[in-house]
Order: sequence, then structure tokens, then C-alpha cells
Amino acid sequence: MSRSTPLELLRSLGTSPRGLVESDAEKRLLRYGENVLPARRVPSLPIIFLRSLRDPFTAVLASLALVSALVAAWATAAVIAVLVVVSCGLRAAGEHRADRSAAGLRQLVAGTATVLRRATREAAPVAREVPVDQVVPGDVVRLAPGDLVPADLRLLRATGLTMHQAALTGETLPVPKYPVDDPSAWRPAPTGPQAEPPAGPPPPDPSAAPGTGPSPDTPDPAGDFDRPELCFQGSSVASGSGTGVAIATGAGTRFATADMTPGNDRRTTAFDRSVYGISWILIRFMLLTPPLVLMANAALRGRGIETLPFAVAVAVGLTPEMLPVIVTTTLARGASALARTHQVIVKRLPALHDLGAVDVVCLDKTGTLTQDRPVVECSLGAGGAPDDSVLHWAAVNSLWTVRLAEVPSADALDEAILDAAENRSPDGADALEYDPVTALPFDPVRRLSTAVIRSPRRLGHHTLVVKGAAESVLERCALDGEERRRIAALADRMAADGLRVLAVARAERPAATRPYTPADEHGLTLTGLVGLRDASADTAAEALDALRRRGIAVKVLTGDHPGTAARACRDLGLPPGEVVTASATDALSDADLGGLADRSTVFARCSPEHKARIVRVLRERGHVTGFLGDGVNDLPALRACDVGICPPEAVDVAREAADVVLAAKDLTSLDHAVMAGRGSGAAIAGYLRITLSSNLGNVIAMLTAGLLLPFLPMLPAQVLVQNLCFDAAQLAFAYECPRAGALRHPLKLRPREVLASVTGFGVLNAAADLATFAVLAWAVSDARSETAFHAGWFTENLLTQALVMVLLRTGRGGGVPATAGVLALTGLLLPLSPLGPLIGMAALPLAYYPLLALVLTLYAGALHWLTRRTGRPEHQGHPTPA
Repeated sequence: MSRSTPLELLRSLGTSPRGLVESDAEKRLLRYGENVLPARRVPSLPIIFLRSLRDPFTAVLASLALVSALVAAWATAAVIAVLVVVSCGLRAAGEHRADRSAAGLRQLVAGTATVLRRATREAAPVAREVPVDQVVPGDVVRLAPGDLVPADLRLLRATGLTMHQAALTGETLPVPKYPVDDPSAWRPAPTGPQAEPPAGPPPPDPSAAPGTGPSPDTPDPAGDFDRPELCFQGSSVASGSGTGVAIATGAGTRFATADMTPGNDRRTTAFDRSVYGISWILIRFMLLTPPLVLMANAALRGRGIETLPFAVAVAVGLTPEMLPVIVTTTLARGASALARTHQVIVKRLPALHDLGAVDVVCLDKTGTLTQDRPVVECSLGAGGAPDDSVLHWAAVNSLWTVRLAEVPSADALDEAILDAAENRSPDGADALEYDPVTALPFDPVRRLSTAVIRSPRRLGHHTLVVKGAAESVLERCALDGEERRRIAALADRMAADGLRVLAVARAERPAATRPYTPADEHGLTLTGLVGLRDASADTAAEALDALRRRGIAVKVLTGDHPGTAARACRDLGLPPGEVVTASATDALSDADLGGLADRSTVFARCSPEHKARIVRVLRERGHVTGFLGDGVNDLPALRACDVGICPPEAVDVAREAADVVLAAKDLTSLDHAVMAGRGSGAAIAGYLRITLSSNLGNVIAMLTAGLLLPFLPMLPAQVLVQNLCFDAAQLAFAYECPRAGALRHPLKLRPREVLASVTGFGVLNAAADLATFAVLAWAVSDARSETAFHAGWFTENLLTQALVMVLLRTGRGGGVPATAGVLALTGLLLPLSPLGPLIGMAALPLAYYPLLALVLTLYAGALHWLTRRTGRPEHQGHPTPA
């Protein structure tokens, strides 16, 4: 029925051009519900807290707490439980705060709408202002300049109507709209880049029950948002007026159903793949360790179930218990700083880590690389030479068609022409020196406009000044075939160079007393061509250069003409290379498209599905992708990328889908967010390498000592106290500032690379522990050997952990050296304090300390050598800069 005639449509909706009867409208409101967007509730704090427990590492820590409680290790269970609660609480508070901030950005689509209603079937229709939520399917809606479209409409009448559809398609220039009697016969006219149909999802199908939208199972063909007879909720009237019938309201509109299509579920992100990958490897070790400890002690030492608390303590010793707390605290601090200093809202905390790992950013051209306005690039005479008089006559047309048509404001093209003419008018000529006669405003069918003026120097004559699409103007000019082909070829070359081309022509006529009509637009003399380009965004060139220096490749995915997209990139110093038309990729496999996407910079004529597919294949090739979009047509790509980004003026559904809301539609804000993400990622990476290195060394040493010694190498309470001291000290990592080296390139935490690095440092730590065992065996030989051994190893453990914190740190500040010093003092003094005997430790002989100092000196030297040999951890795992 979307291809039906207006009369057939009105019959199917049970309405007429005179509008609905009030009683019918009330019944429909009860049947279909209010015309409001589906409610989006911000999850409550308890709900977000419970969701945080789904984190695999948090779940394992909770399981360890339960096992500890079952074996009566109450202190261990309590400490782990506190860590779980603190981690989930921090994460829930940060994400709840971000959700509330994002919810505050939601805007109403419209406040009121003008509809035709009748008191009875015989009564005359009356135009009424009704709340937009009271509009129902079948309502006849009137549109005027500046109005927001309250529902999805099919036009019945229109006069010079153009619509802003940027919220739906990203296309900044107004789109002509007019009724079509037979929509099935409509085809968009090929008008060059200045009138390319924007890509987008399909309109609702009125053949369905009124008030329902398209089936979410139906593929969305590109370009249907450009159908001239359909106006969509979320768009606004740029100029002209019109009357349409509501074919879908509420949840059935295209605006509301855009994020209900398949594939919109949240994807697995770079954060999930990295931190979770490391967590699952550790989880396997943790689950394997207790059975091994039990079996080894039973076989070699005859110990039974009494070693179970020690086995659990060993598993806990391997665990970076503070990982959820450090990760959440670090990301929350970074997100809070971004919101405070740059007004960037991070809705999902792990998205900040993903920003730091991003190595490819995909974005649309309009509004990010370019401003939402065109500027005049050139004006050429009919011979192809520069000629400012062409711009002058174009300005005459723009000025008087706008004024005489009583349009509230000039459209973007007319504004650009008037601004340029004011700066480059020949001999001081001014469009105001002419007397206006009449104007024939822009008509989307004619695709041109005409101003009729009278010059004070030519009494008795009128001048017709015509401006519009090149082919439409040329066909009305008195040109021979060869000349017409030459000028058309010139227009095509300008279009291929990325310009929006308008032709200007004139005709002198004897002053007429009758009204002028489009029939008078013939026999024109071509004046020349005006080329306009999209104005580059003020900060785009600088921001693109900054992204390049930071190792981030930029991919431009746009629905624009290839020449327009390439021109915008060249103007900003971004080499476009060979522009790929997205439709040409349809026959490529994902593997082939991935290789092409790696090599190419610009993809033109992209539909929403093209954008999402390109983003997906880039991710499958190992890239961490960000996508910056603001319209309904960007939703599939926002869902497909690792981190979705949008400006604050994005449509509601795009803001809901995005992970990060920028301060402005500006790449500079994106650069700030990326740097904050890298800083947070570097802190997390540094913590992981340090704690895993130390923990792995301790576990290897404990397992070895447990098999060699006639007693447990460390009591569960001692393991708990040691872990508490180390964990508390490691909180300082969340407050570190990253070094410059950690911010130069995208930081990716690859589990295998991290664990390979950790293994080397862990083995070195285990060697220091075993050397300490030898020292203790020599220095301690009395009846206190067991308690002294526990004290000696406890002291050495905390001292080596303090050294690791200082020598392997990747940041600066944050109080890490001071915290490490406190940790070292704790290791030295605790066994000597009254608390020492309470947890099974005795004072050590003085001979132990010089030997321990020698072991620590050798360990520090070896650690420093290994660090220099393998490179600082901050430089490991980086991809090659793009």
C-alpha cells in the first residue's frame, strides 16, 4: 500500500482529506496508544549492581569466598566478599551516574501538531493544535516552516516543501518533498552530488495496520528516506508547507523502530576480549591449583584435608583480587575527569578502555569533517573561465526568491551564495539595486527557481534570473547540441571533483502584465556555473592529524557522492586514495572486504547495512573500532563497533545505542576521550603485569616449598595478611598518571602477550623466593624454625612486591613509591610487632637481614636487566602505527 495512490491510502486508513471525526480520533487513541517513543528507563542502582556480578572474574572471586567459608576460612571469605562488593558498587555507581546524564539529553520530538479534526461527519474541518502524543493514524497533519514532523506522514499536498532529515540520514541539505500519485513509478532523478538521495532504512508500510511500523525482519533498502511523498518523525520542515496523513505513530514510526532491527544486541567489545581473556586463563589455573596442592601433599607428606585452607589460600594468592576494584576505580576516575573537564559522558565504563585501544575510527563526513553548511568554491562563465558575474546573478536569484516567496530563512545553498557575493561582487554591484517583480520558488519537480526583476536602467523590460540543477537549467537554454554537451561535461567534471553544481541563466523579456509561470522559463541564455563544496570543520584538519600521530586510522563511511567525499578529505589533508563505492563491495566476501577496508579510506554511497558490515569486518581482522554517528541510519554501525560514539545533538535512539556522548560534533572531543582511555588502559595494564608477576612467582615458590618442607610454607592467615597488604598498596595504581610512551599508540591488552611477559618476571620472582629459602635454611636452625621461616618469607615477599611496584610501574605520580615504601616497612616490622606471634611468626636472627639484602639486590638488578631487555611494559603489545 506504500505504493498506492493517495485516494487508496486514505480509504485503507479510514480517513479523508477533511480529517478525522473527533470521536474516531478518540477511539484510535485507545486502540493504538499515545504517539510517544517507547519508554527508556534508566536501570536502577540495584539492577546495575547485580549486572556487575556477571563479570567472570567477579563471579570467580565470589565463588572463592564461598569455598573459603565452607572450609571455615572466615577471614579470607570476608576479605574477598568485601572486594566483590566494593568493585560492584563502584561500577554500578559510575554507570548509573552516566546513564542519568545521558537520559538528561533526551529531547521531545515535537510539542504540538496542527491536525484537521471535525466535530461530526457533516461539520467543516477545523485546524487544531493538539499535543503530539494525541496524533493518531489517519490524522491529517499540516506542516509549516520550522515544524517538527510528529509522525510518519504520506503527503497529500505540498508547496515548495523541503525537509531536514539529518537526524535520520545524516544528509545536511534539505530534501525536496512532494506528493506522488503513483509511487511505484517514481525514480530519483540523477542530479549529481548536490542532490544524491541519502541512504537510510525504509519507510513504514501503510499496508500494515495503522500505527504499526515495518517488520523488523524486513531488510532495509538504501535510499527510501528520499521518497518524496513520505515525511518521517524526527525530521523538520526547512521551507514551504504541506499536508499529509499520518500512516504510523508511536512505536510504529521508523524513528522508533530503527533500533529494533536484528543485530542490534550488544556486541563483545575489546575490553571483554582482553581483560576477560586474561581472567579466564587465570580462572583455569585457580581451579586447577587446589586439587594439585591436595594431591601432592597427600602423596608426598601424608597430609589430608587439613591442607584444604592452604590450597584455597594458594588459589587466592594467584588471583589479582584487586582487579575488579582497580579496573572500576581507574575507569570511573577517567570517566569523571572527562565529564568534568571536557563534558564527555562515558555511559558504559569499559568503553573508556575500548577508546584507549581503538586503532580505527569510522565516521561520516557531514558534521565531523565538514560543517553543516556549503561554501562557494568557484563561479565559471559559459566558457569555463572564472567569472564573478555568475556569482552576482546567482545572488540576485537567491535574494529575491527568498524575499518574494516569504521563506522564513534562506536554505544552505542560498546563504552560501549570498555570503560569497557580498565578498566578491564586481564593481560594487548589489542585488538590491534591482526592483523585484515576482518569483517562482524552487520546485522539486522543476529543480530550479526563478526571480523576475526590473533594472532601473532598462525600463519596459524584465529580467528572468534562473538558478538550479545544471541539467534542468541547460535543457531550458538556447544552446546547440555541441555547446550543451560541452557545458554538461564541465558540470560533470566539477561534480566529480566533489562540488555541488548549480547553473545560472537569464532571459530578457518585455515587461508583462500577466503573471509569470514556469512556461516562461525557456530560451534562456546561460550565464555560467557555480560550484559549492562543504565547508571544512574548523578543527577537523588538526584533529585528523592528531589521530594519525596517535596511530589511529580514519575511515570515512558516507552516503554522499564519491567526488564530494574525496574532495572533503583532500581539503583536510586526509588522502582519500581510491574511493570505494559501497555497492561495489556487495559481491565481495567478508575476507576480501576486510582487506579492502584495511587499504581504503573512503567508502561512498553507504547504506546503514554497508556501514555496519565494514565496521564488522574490520573488527574481525583484529582492529578495535570506534564509530562516530548521530542519526537513525547510523544505528547498525553503532551496534557493530567496539565503542559507539555520538555528539550531544544525536537523535534519541543513537544516544541510547552509543557508549560515549561527546561534548560537540567535533573530532577534538574524540581526541580527548581517546587520550583519557589510553591513560586508563595503561594503568590497568601496569597493574596486571605487576600483580600477576608477583603472584605467579609466589605461587610457584609456595608449591615448591610445600613439597620440600615438612610443614606448610605459609599459614592461610599469613597468606591473607600478605594479600591484604599488597592489595591495599596496589590501589595507588588507580591514581597514577600515564607516561608519554603509553599514550603514543593504541594500547591493546592481548592475553597471551601479557601472560608471556608475566611468566618471565614471575619465574625471576620465584627464583628470589627459593634463594630466600636457602638463606633461611642456613640462618634458622633452632626450634623456632617453622615460625621463623614463616616470618622470613613473609618479609621477603612484601619487600620483593615493593620492588616490583617501583621497577615495573608504567606511570608516574599517584604515590606509588611512597606506598611501596610503606609496604616494605610493613614487611620488616610486622614479624617483630606483637601481631607477629598472633599469626604464627617469630623474630628473625640478625644474620638473616644482610643475606636478605644481598638476595634483594641481586633480584632488583636482574629485574632491571630483564626490563631493559624486554622493553618497558608500556611498550609491549602495541600495534604498528597506522
